[in-house]
Amino acid sequence: MNFNLGDCSNNDEDFSSSSSSSLDLDFFPSIEHHDNLINQLRMNSYMFQQVLQNHTNEVFIGGSIPGHVVINRDREAADDNLFRDYFSATPRFNDAIFRCRYRMSRNLFLRIVDAIKDHDMYFEQRIDALGRFGLSTLQKITAVFRMLAYGLPADAIDEYVKIGESTTIESMKRFCRAIVEVFGERYLRSLTPNDVARLLHIGEQRGFPGMLGSLHCMHWKWKNCPTAWAGQYAGRSGSPTIILEVVADYDLWIWHAYFGLPGTNNDINVLESSHLFSNLASGIAPPAYYVIQGK
Repeated sequence: MNFNLGDCSNNDEDFSSSSSSSLDLDFFPSIEHHDNLINQLRMNSYMFQQVLQNHTNEVFIGGSIPGHVVINRDREAADDNLFRDYFSATPRFNDAIFRCRYRMSRNLFLRIVDAIKDHDMYFEQRIDALGRFGLSTLQKITAVFRMLAYGLPADAIDEYVKIGESTTIESMKRFCRAIVEVFGERYLRSLTPNDVARLLHIGEQRGFPGMLGSLHCMHWKWKNCPTAWAGQYAGRSGSPTIILEVVADYDLWIWHAYFGLPGTNNDINVLESSHLFSNLASGIAPPAYYVIQGK
C-alpha cells in the first residue's frame, strides 16, 4: 500500500502558517474589545472618584435631626436674664410694665405657669445628653405670651427669649390645649341652678329683675388679615375685624363666648349663628324660680 503524505516538512509549515494567520485574525478583535472595557472601567472609576470627592466636600449639619442648623443661642444666659427682668425678688421691670407686656399680673401668670407645668411635662426644664439645661418653663410660656399679647410671629421671639421657631409653635399648641384641659371645667362651664339663683338675686337688687348678664358684641381688629379676605371681614370701620360675642355678669365673669365671624355681620347675624340659645331651643335649661307680677 502506498500512503503518499507528501513532504512532511512542507505540510507542517503550511499548517503552521495557516493556523497562525487564522489565530491572529481572531485575537486582535478580542484585544480591542478588552481595551475598550478597560477604558470604560477607568472612566467609571474616575467619575466615581469625582462624585465621592464632591460628596466629601459637602458640609453636613448634625444635631438631633440631620440637616437642621444647630445655633448656640446661650439659652442658659437668656433664662437668667428673663428671671432677673421679671421674676426675681427685685425685678428690673415693675408690676406695671409686667402687666403691660404679659397682659396680666405677675401672680396670675405664675399661677398659670405652675398649673401648666404640672399638667404637661413638656414645659418642665430638662437636661440634655450633654448635661446642659434645656429651655425653662418661664422661657417657653413667656414665648407663648409674647405671641398672644403682641401678635408676634414665632421667629421674632428668638431674639430675646432665645427659643427656636419650631419650639415656640409647639409650645403655643401645647399651652392652648393645656389651658382648656386645666381650667376649662371651672371657667368654661355652664350655669348651675345656684349660679342662676345668685345672678337673679343680684340683678333684682340692682333694679334689673330677671337679668342674668349682659350680651354684647365687639369687633377685634385683624391686623394680619389676608388681602383676599379683607373685603368680607371689613365692617363699618373700613378695616378687617373679627366679632366676639360675650355674655358677662356683674363681676365680669364670662358665661358665653362666640368668636370668629367676619366684621361685616351685625349683632343679629351673630346671635342667629351662635350657640347661645341652642340649649334653650332644645328645652335644656337650669331650673330657676322667679316672680312676675306677683305670681
